Amino acid sequence: MARYPDGARALVTGGTGGIGAACARRLRAEGVDVVTADLHPDADIRCDITDEAAVAALAAHVGRVDVLVNSAGIQGLERPLTATTLVDWQRVFRVNVDGTFLLCRAVVPGMTARGWGRIINLASIAGKEGNARQSAYSASKAAVIGLTKALAKELAETGVLVHAVAPAIIRTPLNAETDPDTFARLLDKIPMRRAGEPDELAALVAWLASAECTFTTGAVHDLSGGRATY
Repeated sequence: MARYPDGARALVTGGTGGIGAACARRLRAEGVDVVTADLHPDADIRCDITDEAAVAALAAHVGRVDVLVNSAGIQGLERPLTATTLVDWQRVFRVNVDGTFLLCRAVVPGMTARGWGRIINLASIAGKEGNARQSAYSASKAAVIGLTKALAKELAETGVLVHAVAPAIIRTPLNAETDPDTFARLLDKIPMRRAGEPDELAALVAWLASAECTFTTGAVHDLSGGRATY
């Protein structure tokens, strides 16, 4: 069985760094034509995924998308809920939730018309368990999980599969900026006693995006070193 359709193309948001870059590298190694979308100047296409018109233009420019990896996301400020402003809250949701929604909505019609597609949304263990002082981030990733499950049920008979990946802390440039006390606290929750690596997550994404994945959709795939409890 071919791992991917002939001429398969993947669109990876947040594809210039960390998890997104690892996913882009792995899919390219698998022979997939990968287009990265990011605000970073090194992206194949610069795009603000919170901008509805920009996402529509991105989809029109890229054309066929067989695999969508929604990796773009932000953690927001680490602070108690009572010290979180509405502006801070909404900023996290616009990137993590609205951006995921807009990208899914943009590519689903083409996928269903072709009868094949794979969507992988980056959630987080925080979306399942909640992280103290990260209420906006935790709630936004819970929303991504809910979106994933709902969309998967809508598309279950179309040939388009939708997945979420829920990592614990991954060793990325983003997490390198995490407060050391927070990093240590999150690491202490992981039975394996280490952070995950971007390439480990990319390997899971590559399988979920492939034709070998056929009878799972709407699932949350943990990558947590044993932290996940459900």
